[in-house]
Amino acid sequence: MNHAFPCGTLPLDFVGTLRARRNDLPMEKLATPELLDDWFVESGMLDLAPGASEVDLTLAVDLRESIYSLVAARLHGEPLPPDAVAELNLQASGMPVTLRLGPDGATRTGSVGQGLAALARETVEILGGDDGALLRECARPECTQVYLDRSRGHRREWCAMRTCGNRVKAAAYRARQHSTQG
Repeated sequence: MNHAFPCGTLPLDFVGTLRARRNDLPMEKLATPELLDDWFVESGMLDLAPGASEVDLTLAVDLRESIYSLVAARLHGEPLPPDAVAELNLQASGMPVTLRLGPDGATRTGSVGQGLAALARETVEILGGDDGALLRECARPECTQVYLDRSRGHRREWCAMRTCGNRVKAAAYRARQHSTQG
């Protein structure tokens, strides 16, 4: 697998395809059209690779960055950037992913544009509904993954316990051990 899905929400996992945004050299997980194809299949959004092109990749990265700027504005209590709203709404107006029932069950197929439309529509639902109040950014300084905090008490700190949560806790433990030995 080339991609991670710690959030349980595809648009926010899609935003996470640019890892460590605040670092000098963030890690781009959508560096090629083939990696974009992989994302759609690995996410379960599509059963078959849509056959992304360089133009599709540019559109996907533009949507990803629009989603991130909207989420960041919401997190900081700022007005939503009009250009990002326009991009999101344009993408959300696209055709849906094709869902068909066959002898082997349901299949999901579509183009990159159809996949992006699905991501945009779900983002509209998050930002325009009650879930927007649940948006959080991972507390690990190197991580910029955003997620919906559906935890009891809404005190979740990390995008995923198995990665960032464990790293933060292990670093705190090492620091405590070092300070008691020094």
